Amino acid sequence: MNRIDRYTSWLFFGYFMGGLLIFLTLFTAVDAMSTISEYKGVSTTTIFTYYLYSFPDIISKLLPVACLLGTILTLTNLNKNNELVALFSSGMSLLRIATPVLFWVTLISLGGYFMTDRLVPRANTQKNYILYYELKKEPHRFSTVKTNKIWYRTKDAIFNIKTLSAKGDRAQGLTMYFFSDAWDLIQMITAHDVEIKGSQWLLNTGTVTLFTKDSSFPLTTDFKTKSIVMAEDSKDLQSAGQTAEMMSQGELKHFIMKNKDAGLDTIAYEVGYQSKFSFAFAGLVMSLLGLPFSVGRGRSGGTMINLGICLGLVFAYYVMYSSGITLGQHGSIPPVAAAWAPNILMTGLALVLLKRLKR
Repeated sequence: MNRIDRYTSWLFFGYFMGGLLIFLTLFTAVDAMSTISEYKGVSTTTIFTYYLYSFPDIISKLLPVACLLGTILTLTNLNKNNELVALFSSGMSLLRIATPVLFWVTLISLGGYFMTDRLVPRANTQKNYILYYELKKEPHRFSTVKTNKIWYRTKDAIFNIKTLSAKGDRAQGLTMYFFSDAWDLIQMITAHDVEIKGSQWLLNTGTVTLFTKDSSFPLTTDFKTKSIVMAEDSKDLQSAGQTAEMMSQGELKHFIMKNKDAGLDTIAYEVGYQSKFSFAFAGLVMSLLGLPFSVGRGRSGGTMINLGICLGLVFAYYVMYSSGITLGQHGSIPPVAAAWAPNILMTGLALVLLKRLKR
C-alpha cells in the first residue's frame, strides 16, 4: 500500500468502527428497554448475559450497514476536502481510489462469515437457553438442535427426533420418554415416522414399552399405527423446523442431506444454507453500490444527503433480500436464486452506475 491507500484505509476504519458502535449501542439500548419492561424482576446479570450472547448475531447483521457507512463517509470526506479532485487529476479512477476500502470490506465480509458460521450458532443456543429458562420461565419450550437429533421437553415427557420437516408437520426416528410426577420413567414410545397435527400425533411402525413396579422387566408391544394426544406445549415443536441459524454451515449441510434421504422437505434449510454465503458479501455489494453516490454532493456539503442515500440503499437491499428469502422458502424460486439474486442485481446496478459516472 502507498501513502494514499494507508490514509484512505485509516479514514475508512474510523468511520466503520464509529458507525458499528453507534448502531450496536442504539439497537441494544432500544431492545434492552423493551426486554426489561416485558420481563420485570429479572436480575441485571441475566439481562447482561443475554445481550452478551446476542452481540455476535447483532454484529453480523450490522456489518454490511457499517461497511456501507464507512465507504460513503470516507469518499464524501475526500470529496469535501477536494482531495478527490487532486487524485482524479493524477490519473486515479474512483475504483482505484476505493480499492483499499473494498479490500478491507472483503476481509470484513470473510470475517463476518466465519463469525456467523462458528460463533453465532453457539451464541444463539446460549441466548435461547437464557430466554426460555430465565426470562420467559418456560424451559419446556427450549429445544436443542444437533446435526442428527432434536431434543425437546414438555411438562411430562422428553423426546428426540432424528429428522424434522421444515414446517414441523412430519418427523422420523421418534423416541419418547414419559415420566410420573416424581419423574420416574413409566413409558417409552418409539416410532419410525410421525405426522404432527398440533397436539394430535399419528405414529407409524413403532413400539410401546411400559415400566411398572409390579414387573421386573419392561413390557413391550409393537404397533403399526398409533394416535396420541400431546400436551399443548408440544405445538411449539413446529417452530423448531426453522433451525438454520442454530447450526454451522457444515452441520446444516449434513442436516439437509439427512432430511433429503428421509424424503422430507428441505427447501427452507437449503435457502438458509445459501443465504449464509450470500449475506456474508452484502457489505461488499452495498459498498460497491454506494461508490457512485459518494462523489456527487460531498463538496456542496451534502454529507447528510449521502447518509440518507446510505439508509435508502440499506432499505432497498434488505427488502429485496428478505423478499427473495421468503419466495425461496415457499418454493417459488430455487434456493440459489433466492439467496444470490439480490447480490447479483445490486452488483450489476453498481457497475452500471460506475460506468456512467466515468471517473
